[in-house]
Amino acid sequence: MRTLTTPTRTQTRTTPASDAALARAIEPVAVERFLADHWEQAPLHVARSEAGRFDDLLSAREAVRLMSEPGLRYPAFRLVKAGKRLDVRDYTENVPWRPEPISGTARVPRVLAEFEAGATVVLQGLHLSRMPLARYCRGLEARLEQPAQANAYFTPRRSQGLPVHHDTHEVFVLQVSGSKRWLVYEPVLELPLRDQRYSAQLGGPGDPVLDVTLAPGDTLYLPRGWLHEAVTSETDSLHLTIGVNVYTWHDALTEALARAATDIELRRSAPEDGEGGGEALERLGGRLRSDAVANARRRRFLESRRPILDDQLAQLRGLDDLSPESEVERRLTVIADFDGRTLAFEGKRVSFPPQARAEIDALVAATQPIAVAHLPGRLDEAGRLVLVRRLVREGFLRVTSLT
Repeated sequence: MRTLTTPTRTQTRTTPASDAALARAIEPVAVERFLADHWEQAPLHVARSEAGRFDDLLSAREAVRLMSEPGLRYPAFRLVKAGKRLDVRDYTENVPWRPEPISGTARVPRVLAEFEAGATVVLQGLHLSRMPLARYCRGLEARLEQPAQANAYFTPRRSQGLPVHHDTHEVFVLQVSGSKRWLVYEPVLELPLRDQRYSAQLGGPGDPVLDVTLAPGDTLYLPRGWLHEAVTSETDSLHLTIGVNVYTWHDALTEALARAATDIELRRSAPEDGEGGGEALERLGGRLRSDAVANARRRRFLESRRPILDDQLAQLRGLDDLSPESEVERRLTVIADFDGRTLAFEGKRVSFPPQARAEIDALVAATQPIAVAHLPGRLDEAGRLVLVRRLVREGFLRVTSLT
């Protein structure tokens, strides 16, 4: 497999995306209205008071279990408390083991004591460790074409985890249990980049523009840069923060400049009088055509998606029983491009002969299971079975009868 390079988007078939994950967060607000009126622009509060709406992603019972696990390790978790610095070394330890000690292991009694004293337990990167959140984030990614991540914040009653701050990614707050009061303020730095974190030197918050208490099932969307803080009342609170890291024009310019390293004229020394900047910009501008930017954005997105392979072992072991009557489907967590010869997904670039194009086109576009024998195209029965077996091994397809 070669390094991923995405062809011009207009020549590429892309896996279909659904509104379902985004709609779950914002309904009854319509997806198109949200994208037009709120995305990167203005907060949105959706009050539902629908207990259990997000429990399948992470329930309070499961959060309590996770924070008490003897194998919980930093940085999969951390403790935060407004107004107090909590040193990770005070509540974790290295467990002796061979060949290497198991580092950053939670000292569970200390973690629970800090929680009782007002510290928030942050469970980090849950899209990497919990299948329901991995699938949910992948659904958002497919719709938005931007990377998504998931953290959980479990805050004890009458406590505050973080002081006033802004995030450098788009945020969907999904309230799971308990309640939490959120104060939201205008940005002091609009649309900050990833390394432009909040500090008091940027300026303090003014009057709140939003003062809401989230109940179970409620959602709060905050564009990056909007200052906020949150406090609990008489109940413990658990919420999920789904972050979306967008591809900015700054990213596009940075990548174009990196690609421009192949241009000998741009590697020449700049003259003492600084003349020639216009010509340099013109040469760089050629790398910022709409197709070049779209391809660079899509390439980075596809390269960085991790595979979600919950039943892959059963799939591999069942391949010996694959037959023309077997029904297969594209994994719903796969986001892929197919340019007629090469299938690009999850950092892979898998090439196929031209005679397999119709079959792969159909599998990329399919939204329902299809029998191997019913695939369109020119391959004979044996060829289709070879193709499907390879796509199962690559993690693109799954055989539905093996669930």
